[in-house]
Amino acid sequence: MKTKEQMTAFIKKQTVAFIASVDEDGFPNMKAMLAPRKIEGNCFYFSTNTSSMRVQQWMKNPKASIYFYSKKYFKYEGVMLTGTIEVTQEESIKKEIWRTGDTLYYKQGVSDPDYCVLKFTAIKGRYYCNLKSESFHINDWK
Repeated sequence: MKTKEQMTAFIKKQTVAFIASVDEDGFPNMKAMLAPRKIEGNCFYFSTNTSSMRVQQWMKNPKASIYFYSKKYFKYEGVMLTGTIEVTQEESIKKEIWRTGDTLYYKQGVSDPDYCVLKFTAIKGRYYCNLKSESFHINDWK
């Protein structure tokens, strides 16, 4: 299995992340998002709209998963992480991951009330490559 550094490097190369929430009936809801803007240890930071359906779901139930994959000619590689999401309006992290083009979505800039940060904290994961998969716990992630 790959090391934590190798998996993080793999994740940083991806441009899209699939991220799941749990709806009010207990069913998973999946969507594609732009890759995380910041990765720190087992925490992944995404930007999104406070008014979105998924944000409302995570505020009620913080369980989540994220999935990254790469498909090449004869190789498919993927990393799924499960954990929790914290929806935050913390000004310092909003400023840290803000990008100039974000004003297209958030007209009021960093202080736009519809701009929030999702802080995903991974607990465990599953890695797949070359027809083999392996589960791991973040505490054991070397």
